[in-house]
Amino acid sequence: QVQLVESGGGLVQAGGSLRLSCVVFGSIFSINDMGWYRRAPGQQRELVGTITSGRRTTYADSVTGRFSISRDNTNNMVYLQMNNLKPEDTAVYYCNAKIRPWIGDRWADYWGQGTQVTVSS
Repeated sequence: QVQLVESGGGLVQAGGSLRLSCVVFGSIFSINDMGWYRRAPGQQRELVGTITSGRRTTYADSVTGRFSISRDNTNNMVYLQMNNLKPEDTAVYYCNAKIRPWIGDRWADYWGQGTQVTVSS
């Protein structure tokens, strides 16, 4: 029953900003690390950034200083604030979380369906 749903994508001009949100639904026992990934047209999926349960963040070199990850543990949400967007940021963005469902005792990675971000030049 666990699912992740992203929102906040859209079309923005270069230099603009967007904030992506991801909410985790379902019967959740615990959520550990979370992260954002993206897949540009014709490219492999790449890591954008991660955030631990203790809110320690890590970012890809390409987005460091421009993107910021945060999380709301009360509401089971993770955010990606994207500033100074560039055309090369155009991609489908996916959220990821390591989750242990209430039923069972297995940690596993869960993924959202993705949200499109398009940056025009």
